[in-house]
Amino acid sequence: MRRKKIVRETKETRITLALEIDGTGAYEIKTGCGFLDHMLELFTRHGRFDLAIECEGDTQVDYHHTTEDIGIALGAAFRDALEDKRGINRYGSMLLPMDEALVLCAADISGRSCVSFDVRLPAPKVGDFDTELVQEFILALSREMGLTVHVKQIAGENTHHIIEAVFKGLGRALRTACAIEEEYADEIPSTKGVL
Repeated sequence: MRRKKIVRETKETRITLALEIDGTGAYEIKTGCGFLDHMLELFTRHGRFDLAIECEGDTQVDYHHTTEDIGIALGAAFRDALEDKRGINRYGSMLLPMDEALVLCAADISGRSCVSFDVRLPAPKVGDFDTELVQEFILALSREMGLTVHVKQIAGENTHHIIEAVFKGLGRALRTACAIEEEYADEIPSTKGVL
């Protein structure tokens, strides 16, 4: 079973996270930020992962540490649950429409962290969530997981819709990248023999 539980405690956040890659899209997410909960629920449902997150963070300051540290914990869970990455597709992409928004997400579980984030968010906040934290979440996830990810906005005017397309698209891209390619289930998908 490709699953992992992470407990991460700092002076800024206390996080318990449980991930099952081969799940059904079930989630139980309590970050202290309603908008972030919603985005992570969308990511989980569209990725068909099972994900439980409980976070107590310094939200009296803002949601920066909460968002970044959840990205770190989630990246570590994916990295550890995938082990040596044997048999995975490795690559996944999704061109996701969300009303007037259209966002491309492409992922490579390469063992190397690289983020290209070409997204224009018209509003600085959605509710009380700073929209610049979307990129911080993806950066943290990428660094910890060893993930190359490209996120490119093709269209969009509504900030909520654009961010929703990012999280749904990322979930679906990772779903494909993490999937086992049965014909090659015993192979590492790299000429190096390691990822």
